[in-house]
Amino acid sequence: MVFKRLLGSLGVGGPTVDTVLDPVAVRPGGALSGRVHLVGGASDVEIEHVTLELVARVEAEHAGGEGEGVVAFDRHVVAGAFRLAAEERRELPFTLVLPWETPVTELYGQPLGIVLGVRTELAVAGARDKGDLDPLTVTPLPAQEAILEALGQLGFGFRSADLEYGRIGGTGQQLPFYQEIELSPAPRYAHQVEEIELTFLATPGGLEIVLEADKRGGLFSDGHDALSRFTVPHEEAAPQDWNALVDGWIRQLVEHRAAYGSHAVYGHEAGHGHDGGHAPRSGPGIGTAVAAGAAGLAVGVVGGMVAAEVIDEVGDFFEDDAGDGEDGE
Repeated sequence: MVFKRLLGSLGVGGPTVDTVLDPVAVRPGGALSGRVHLVGGASDVEIEHVTLELVARVEAEHAGGEGEGVVAFDRHVVAGAFRLAAEERRELPFTLVLPWETPVTELYGQPLGIVLGVRTELAVAGARDKGDLDPLTVTPLPAQEAILEALGQLGFGFRSADLEYGRIGGTGQQLPFYQEIELSPAPRYAHQVEEIELTFLATPGGLEIVLEADKRGGLFSDGHDALSRFTVPHEEAAPQDWNALVDGWIRQLVEHRAAYGSHAVYGHEAGHGHDGGHAPRSGPGIGTAVAAGAAGLAVGVVGGMVAAEVIDEVGDFFEDDAGDGEDGE
């Protein structure tokens, strides 16, 4: 999906910009490539810079309740100053590296309802205009995919996913927001917890997993019943018994909640969750497992919203934001 806009702040006859992303899967910490296409207007102009911003639709809690806004979380200069002649066509290739904490927007090809975009900013003679916005699709890292698949096989169900403005204390979080994936409990835990919330915080060295049981009242209130953190290096996405590992995490979380109740210490460190060596993984691989238990996390996402509706929502988000001229909450 590509959105082309006349740079209104430059007047009728100004240059236009069209950014096209390469149609390849991109993961957190991976390379995103594409091309910025510029077409000169009725007269020569001095381009000050061409910059790409990564933006996200983020929810935030405030005194009046909850609201949504657009947050820019990374910025890359594609080109510095140059002259763009009248009606000149110029192509600017680019490759940029996504932040490791970039949220995941789809699982097994199913959208999760997370809205990310790449916004192109063209600065001309002191005037700046956000001239192009394109949706960004991000797929899970191998360890993220393995953990989500294990949760599906263990009987946990997908409820929703969103981006929350704020920081999780005691973690190495870098971005000003974090992704929450809400899960219904597996039958064996249904009498102990009502909901599990999962957050991934990836780094170049590994993956931090934050699990929370039965959040009530919001991130910065006293409503947290239990929160535990675990870490795995990226190489642990190699074949192993992920089901046993993840189930061990859930057991620790539930036991911690039972032991401390609503007075659990926020930011509780549960360690790596390793119990020695892991048995080689048996049974179907990731692709086959999607059709089994893990499919529960991929089907019916976004409260039943189908892919086409998600795409419409992305377009509405971009178009609404394009007229704002401001970022933030």
